Amino acid sequence: MTIASVPPSTDPRAVLRAALWMLGAVLAFSSMAVAGRAVSFELDTFEIMMYRSMIGLALVVLVGGMTGHYRQITSRSPGAHLIRNLFHFSGQNLWFYAITVIPLAQVFALEFTAPLWVLVLSPLVLGERLTRMRVLAAVIGFIGILVVARPSPETLSLGTMAAAAAAVGFAGSILFTKRLTRSETLTCILFWMTLSQSVFGLICAGIDGDIALPSLPSTPWLAVIACGGLTAHFCLTTALSIAPATLVSPVDFTRLPLIAVIGLLVYNEPIDAMVILGALIIFGANYLNLWSETAKRR
Repeated sequence: MTIASVPPSTDPRAVLRAALWMLGAVLAFSSMAVAGRAVSFELDTFEIMMYRSMIGLALVVLVGGMTGHYRQITSRSPGAHLIRNLFHFSGQNLWFYAITVIPLAQVFALEFTAPLWVLVLSPLVLGERLTRMRVLAAVIGFIGILVVARPSPETLSLGTMAAAAAAVGFAGSILFTKRLTRSETLTCILFWMTLSQSVFGLICAGIDGDIALPSLPSTPWLAVIACGGLTAHFCLTTALSIAPATLVSPVDFTRLPLIAVIGLLVYNEPIDAMVILGALIIFGANYLNLWSETAKRR
């Protein structure tokens, strides 16, 4: 489970391969949302995260042992792993809560703000400079957040705030993942992610002395959540290693119309034009920053 350190290519065949990998991530993220809703009536978010992480840990150990990549697991950066996984655990729990109380399309639209929070927080975590273009992208993205959330006493809900906060958690995870990739492999990062979040989930789920066991019908859905999370991480990382982010990131945006259609057909959730508009603004802000960064490197 290592990604070759080959510079991203703009060759059409490479871009097509990267787009297919990104499509795999889109399908994995969408399947997680459906599976999360399917088990939410039986398990709370902490229990979902506990079982998801335990299954994921077993898969990482199994694949790592079969391929010999377990030798890449080190303990060089315990602090960075801990902070990264606290961010991810918090964000993922908030995300699982949000998908049960507000429309799926709204959750995904607000999740797209994570890269914008990365822009804002990167000077603090990575020491990167906050350029004018990054500030502009963040402001445009914030406008998109307002369009999606439409904050008012009538429209603002715990679900909306949870989805927005989840994006901040994912941003923190992205920033510390970026720090870790300077010295650690994907196998190492996934191992410590699944191990630490198994412990976090066990503590949080068992703090009331009552951990629910999944029923037989729920077990396959938990497997989908665990496999979907690992698959999404792997597909996304692979896609970005093959082709530039400016070329493959638009594929990730197909998550929104896909999940909107799923929400309509499966859960009878109406497609909200304002959510789509706000998501387009957020995506435009993300793409503006990607384009600017790519142009600057060239």
